[in-house]
Amino acid sequence: MRPFLSHPFDDDKLKEECGVFGVIGVADAANFVALGLHALQHRGQEAGGIVTYDPEHGFNSARRFGYVRDNFTKADVMDTLPGELAIGHVRYSTAGSKGATAIRDVQPFFGEFSMGGAAIAHNGNLTNASALRRELIERGSIFQSSSDSECIIHLMARSIQKTIPERIKDALRRVEGAFSVVAMTRTKLIGVRDPLGVRPLVLGRIADHGWALSSETCALDIIGADFIREIEPGEMVVIENDKVETFRPFSPAKSRFCIFEHVYFSRPDSMLGGHSVYETRRQIGVELAREAPVEADLVCPVPDSGTPAAIGYAAESGIPFGLGITRNQYMGRTFIEPTEQIRNMGVRLKLNVNRALIKGKRVILVDDSVVRGTTSRKIKDMILDAGAAEVHFRIASPPTAWPCFYGVDTPERGKLLAANMSEDEMRDWIGVNSLKFVSLDGLYRAAGEAAGRDPANPRYCDACFSGDYPVAPSDKIEEGFQMKAAQ
Repeated sequence: MRPFLSHPFDDDKLKEECGVFGVIGVADAANFVALGLHALQHRGQEAGGIVTYDPEHGFNSARRFGYVRDNFTKADVMDTLPGELAIGHVRYSTAGSKGATAIRDVQPFFGEFSMGGAAIAHNGNLTNASALRRELIERGSIFQSSSDSECIIHLMARSIQKTIPERIKDALRRVEGAFSVVAMTRTKLIGVRDPLGVRPLVLGRIADHGWALSSETCALDIIGADFIREIEPGEMVVIENDKVETFRPFSPAKSRFCIFEHVYFSRPDSMLGGHSVYETRRQIGVELAREAPVEADLVCPVPDSGTPAAIGYAAESGIPFGLGITRNQYMGRTFIEPTEQIRNMGVRLKLNVNRALIKGKRVILVDDSVVRGTTSRKIKDMILDAGAAEVHFRIASPPTAWPCFYGVDTPERGKLLAANMSEDEMRDWIGVNSLKFVSLDGLYRAAGEAAGRDPANPRYCDACFSGDYPVAPSDKIEEGFQMKAAQ
């Protein structure tokens, strides 16, 4: 398998953490997991893996680089994954090495224990992984990967508890940060969310006897499962013999779900906290139109994640909506640019302007975020080259000024445009007529908090915007990261 090469457009977007999926009580469980992972492909396009258990063949696994559709639809792979119990994972490498040599970092991870084998798949990031890793190595653990998630397996191995679920509880009580975990034994499917519920996890019902755990509800839809409920922050569910048991292994804490799931990470056809992701994004556009109106002729989304917000902006402002930019749907992340001339085309490989619609117009471009800002400049150039009279950027999130340590592949703070420039400076650097971001209060209102953000008691994790980290990133602080001073 050839290595993934990053594309200029992708480099200027936050990478969606990872996706996890598991099923129990269905024939050919691996096929269900493959379908679920396909629906979660937006959360991780670098690699994927599936582990199954069958009483006759035991545990089996397959890990591959690339898309689910290219690896887990082939008989020579799927025939090696029998059983009615399976879990899977798609990833971006937010922690761990990248490239063709890092297949050892691809989850799910598997371990043999005295009471039997277990596999685990983790979405999120452990903020004390470096300290844990040092401690475990000093005590004799031998790591096979560079992933922070492997710490959980080693902590389970060192637990003195008598069952796998109890060992998982033991292990997760030692870790800090964000985690939604899907795990399996020979007979059980297990799901756990961290006490703050930063990362999502939902429970679904398959026909009469099957159950599913998933990062998002859209993956339940693809297998025809009914959405039952979200796994609650700090909750652990153990599913066996069509019975679902729930446990509370952690001290109670105030929920701080990642607000960027609403902005960008989750698919628009998913539900989060009882809210439609699509409707929340549309409402962000409404808030933007109220907070940052401008005279213009056309509201145009930057595809695809800017589309719902652009629809909301157009509806609230009364300015016509138009698809002024077309995305090339067939250009994947494995595209290899053969020459320097092609590489210099940059974002044009992925996006193209509808010149007939744009020419002579004052255009409002609606995008989900500005990270480094390099893509925004290229898109602005494309719009002006197509004959636009003016270009106004409206961004469906507040300025991203702080890195995420909870499972999102964010550049270091020095490379975040909003950490180094004011809004006016960003406008001038990008080279547009105006640039406005939705306020943090406006984002909260769009996500269902009518009063906006309560600084003393925020509902969401919004550290990438506010610098308010609900869990101190102890490993990064040890490396010299400076937290925001208390207000």
